[in-house]
Amino acid sequence: MKFENAKVSVIRSKRKTISIQVKPNEVIIRAPIKMKEKEIEKFAESKRNWIEKHLQSLSKKQKLFENIEPYSDEEIKSFVKKAKAEIPKRVEFYAEKIGVTYNKITIRCQRTRWGSCSSKGNLNFNCLLVLLPDEIIDSVIVHELCHRKQMNHSAKFYAEIEKVFPDYKRCHAWLNRNGNRYMSRIPK
Repeated sequence: MKFENAKVSVIRSKRKTISIQVKPNEVIIRAPIKMKEKEIEKFAESKRNWIEKHLQSLSKKQKLFENIEPYSDEEIKSFVKKAKAEIPKRVEFYAEKIGVTYNKITIRCQRTRWGSCSSKGNLNFNCLLVLLPDEIIDSVIVHELCHRKQMNHSAKFYAEIEKVFPDYKRCHAWLNRNGNRYMSRIPK
């Protein structure tokens, strides 16, 4: 199984389903441990058009951002400091509104994620959030907190988000359109 200008990796784990992640010049297929190689190849082949479309899109985005000045170490430190001061207050506000608890909050400079929530209730947020409009920050926080009710991306999960944040889809679309502008400046 080959894709033009992309390395293909298969990662097997104790999962029940197969998934595909497309990164610039890389396709990662996550599959159950016992799934046969032929089944994996058949699945990837059935998604070929989707994979190639995403590889092309990522390649175009990479070219757009090639000559952008990366953030300095001082800038990143200031983003982290500001995020540590602002994000926990917002998490506390929305956790109460949603009716969930959480464990610890970690702020990092991350290349691919705006936030995440572990099964233990630990929340991770990207320090670059402080560069985004307030409603976008809130949409990411609500997204992660709703994982405390639904640890997946099902229709039930999105229904939980929309109870608290009805404008979520618009904010999510904004982040998909504009997020790379911020993350592409993280030094390599």
